[in-house]
Amino acid sequence: MNSAPFRSGNDIGRRQFLATVGKGVGLATLCTASLSSLLNDLHAATRRVEHLPPDQIATDEDFWFEIQQAFTVTRGITNLNNGGVSPSPRIVTEALVRYIWEQEDATAYTMWQILEPQSETIRMGLANVFGCNAEEIAITRNASESLEILLTGMDLKSGDEILTTTQDYPRMLTTLRQREQREGLVLKLIKVPIAPKNLDAIVESFEKGMTPKTRVILISHVINITGQITPVKAVCDLALSKGIEVIVDGAHSFGHFAFTQQDLGCDYYGTSLHKWLYAPKGTGLLFVKRDKIEKIWPLMAADKKQATDIRKFEEIGTHSAAPKLAIGEAILFHNGIGAKRKEARLRYLSRYWMNRLKDLPNVQFHTSFDDNQSCAIGNVEIVGIDPGALTTYLMDKHKIFVVPIIHDEFKGLRITPNVYTTLKELDRFCEVMETVAKKGLPTG
Repeated sequence: MNSAPFRSGNDIGRRQFLATVGKGVGLATLCTASLSSLLNDLHAATRRVEHLPPDQIATDEDFWFEIQQAFTVTRGITNLNNGGVSPSPRIVTEALVRYIWEQEDATAYTMWQILEPQSETIRMGLANVFGCNAEEIAITRNASESLEILLTGMDLKSGDEILTTTQDYPRMLTTLRQREQREGLVLKLIKVPIAPKNLDAIVESFEKGMTPKTRVILISHVINITGQITPVKAVCDLALSKGIEVIVDGAHSFGHFAFTQQDLGCDYYGTSLHKWLYAPKGTGLLFVKRDKIEKIWPLMAADKKQATDIRKFEEIGTHSAAPKLAIGEAILFHNGIGAKRKEARLRYLSRYWMNRLKDLPNVQFHTSFDDNQSCAIGNVEIVGIDPGALTTYLMDKHKIFVVPIIHDEFKGLRITPNVYTTLKELDRFCEVMETVAKKGLPTG
């Protein structure tokens, strides 16, 4: 089986990219005229810029115009909430529809004999992007499922401490509180600095929170409410020296910027693929280091003979094969752009609006401008303006979709553009924010 379309997230050249079309999964989908045209446009755009560094390509609006055309999003709404869930490019949506129709033909046979076995190619593709062995990758439905498999599947006893932060994802905190209530585990929450001067401050916060009773650390690779990129490798190294295991919540990092499992040094990692990889909704990834698989209980019971098999975490009963297989087209699209080019563009878009607003009166950022600490996600507050009211105003009056963040430690708007976002759309957002910052929200 050829793995050419599933190289790691590094930028690839024209010959390599063209090879992915003829040799990868989703070949039948690529034979359609519409997808062939889309890919030809992308090939041409990539060929034109392949000799340039990612930072230079990030500002090339002609190149990104071609990428924008790959999406079928409405321009009647400016969507700046891609952090929740992202639209997929047309190549992914059309593949999904094709697989759905295919599995309706002699369904029990088609799903389980023809389509489901092809998921092994997807497993390999995801492993290549993440830089690990395919036997360490389970394909799940989202980050929550991946992380709950880990958080509920570890053998812990009463009095054992699990360490995480007050800014962690609410569903994961709820999961840990349930174990706390049922089994007497101790959930310990630490505060991490908001927009810290350097990443060492976050490491120090975790180090201070560790005790001889700490058994597990849950750390978000990217904190979902601020966009803060955390020093996962440093925390993992520190935890390892103390015999503490680390679970990495990668819901907002996979496909967002370029890295591999080796860059993190983690034993466990969970993510959603319908965010920054642009895969179908309800797709996710779970990484468990091979020698750790046996010790983790699956969320749904699996046969004893599967004890060391990563596939035991996929035992969820009957489910559609289509979303899983269409992940292949998402990987194709991601690698076609190039992970480093994509990262550079996402960071350029975020800095575009952040730099425009940073000197306005009453504007406060809860996201660092340091490239090592943030990429596409930013959190901004207009002091004195209720984020909920501002969110409603932006949508009702200007059709700009954002999400308000109300946290015990801060409040603001989370802004997440994406590769299909245009500079003119960001200009419109900034114009409204500038007016509100200077004059307040309109009354009446």
